[in-house]
Amino acid sequence: METAGEPEEQNPQASGSSGKARAGALRLWSALIAASAALVVVLSLAGLPAALLLGPMLTAILFSFFGRRIVVPVAPFSLAQGMVGLLIARTMTWPIVQEIGRDWPIFVAGVLAVVFAAVALGWLLARLQVLPGTTAIWGAFPGAATVMTLMSGAFGADMRLVAFMQYTRVVIVTIVAATIARLWTGMGGEGAPAPVLWLAEPRWWPLGQTLILVIIGVVIGKRSPIPAGAMIVPVILGSALNIAGLVDIELPQPLLAVSYALVGWAIGARFDREVIRHASRALPRVLASILALVAVCSVFAALLVVFAGIDPLSAYLATSPGGADAVAIISASTDVNVAFVMSMQIARFFFVMALGPMLARFVAKRSHF
Repeated sequence: METAGEPEEQNPQASGSSGKARAGALRLWSALIAASAALVVVLSLAGLPAALLLGPMLTAILFSFFGRRIVVPVAPFSLAQGMVGLLIARTMTWPIVQEIGRDWPIFVAGVLAVVFAAVALGWLLARLQVLPGTTAIWGAFPGAATVMTLMSGAFGADMRLVAFMQYTRVVIVTIVAATIARLWTGMGGEGAPAPVLWLAEPRWWPLGQTLILVIIGVVIGKRSPIPAGAMIVPVILGSALNIAGLVDIELPQPLLAVSYALVGWAIGARFDREVIRHASRALPRVLASILALVAVCSVFAALLVVFAGIDPLSAYLATSPGGADAVAIISASTDVNVAFVMSMQIARFFFVMALGPMLARFVAKRSHF
């Protein structure tokens, strides 16, 4: 079996086998990168969300299924987690904080309603033994799918099955939200988001600040007792500095692409044939729970329209359960209250990030027969 990322043999007599191991690892990584890039292009052309992460993750799952062991080095993976943390932190701005402060009762009600519905469905999946307790709860949590997946592994859940639930929901929710947005606004192709500028020159001083912030956050996070600290500490530190206007977070698309690939490979490499079989058996009930959550959130959106006077599309996108980055793209290309939509999404994410571990343990203990 070929293995990527394993240390070299130090025995001089094994120099021949060591050279073969390096050549095997090089072939494996070359094939992995090429296949991941091809799948990213296919997923992007198909209009699926989070293609930069889903492509590498699905490729690593395929390689693992056929016995090709992928080992992502710890340091690059930690830095990639830090980049994901700063991607979330970049959305936390002073106008967002002001929006939440002005209408805090609406945000509290909206956040608690969606989280309660998601936790109830997670409890039901655990109760029916579709998935293990904490895994079902983390998989049902609405929020940034990548962050929820990474945090779940640090709190004892099966990261592979959480990823399966989270990214299945991201795809479904985004397709539904984009379809509703198009039908509601009567958009044609002109409403599509602007193309990604892969070769755009970055702003070098903000990029330098960002890289320093990532390194500091990851080092503190790895040395702290905080689970998933390599990601959580950059989220907290970056959010505080961004709100205060003390840092300008610059994340060029190539840097994000590499970070997403590392995270995707690390998650996908954890899958094996048994996990894939289990996920396929659980798929019908997981799909049913996702569709139920979308329907329940639509009811919450209707309540916001009736009692808070929010326009229907803004209310629906604000309560949409997950895929905050995709919701941001849809919101930017439609006539909605973008500040309200993103404030609700971000407030819910930070609520789950802060209380998710406690909720998962509490509900999992009460999901047994």
